[in-house]
Amino acid sequence: VGAIAPSLRRAEINRVKRKRPDSLDAYDLVLRAQPDVDSGMPEQVRQALSLLERSIALEPDYALAHGNAAMCHHCLFLRAGLQEANRSASIRHARSAIAHGQDDALALTLAGFSIGMDGHDRPAAFIALEAALAISPSSALTYILGSVMLGWGGDSDRAIEWSERGMRLSPFDPWAFAAFDAQAMGHFHRGRYEEACRAAYRSVQANPRHSITYVQLAAALAKLGRLQEARAAAAQVLELHPTFRFGRQFQGVNCAPALASSLGEALRTAGLPE
Repeated sequence: VGAIAPSLRRAEINRVKRKRPDSLDAYDLVLRAQPDVDSGMPEQVRQALSLLERSIALEPDYALAHGNAAMCHHCLFLRAGLQEANRSASIRHARSAIAHGQDDALALTLAGFSIGMDGHDRPAAFIALEAALAISPSSALTYILGSVMLGWGGDSDRAIEWSERGMRLSPFDPWAFAAFDAQAMGHFHRGRYEEACRAAYRSVQANPRHSITYVQLAAALAKLGRLQEARAAAAQVLELHPTFRFGRQFQGVNCAPALASSLGEALRTAGLPE
């Protein structure tokens, strides 16, 4: 079931693309926004937000629109300057998604992730994720986004377990890059740098336009002493995200102190600014 969901979503998105813009309803607008939300990069999510705001204007209590809007503001917070307005908007939309989406596993998943990452409230985040899994036990995205939170939180073994479970449920999920990113973090934190490097390469292959995938790759390569490759990965980070500073990234996601120390040392070696 988990593997079927992304395929059905793609079919629905393709259906909506054939409709005239002036005939889109709230659900159609969310579907049309979805590929840009999934990109995880500021330019695309700004386009998604304009559609999601139209959806919310039509249906103010539409939980899934709020959940996706929270994800957009999460992306803008981390990758467009750590602006408090984006963090606050992410949390506000996430709370609306939870309030109006108690029967919507996807809305709860997106909201839980935003509450955990931007609100730094991981206990509340996992209450939402567990509620999502109670509704939809085969929700790959719930496990994938949960694994990212676990990874940044320093819970390495659970991060790897959740990411692998998500990928078993949906091997070609649009968010596969995030699952591999969580695996890379988990292995890195455990000192398994070869495994971290392999997972990071898979993350890059799944989404070569996502800057954070190269962060994990640069760190793992630096720990392996492959400095030329590490610096090349670091250059990719800055090409995609020119204002990237790893200290601000760690603060933004509330990175576990031990992981921040180890990752920071490796990223300094790779040449990324703090």
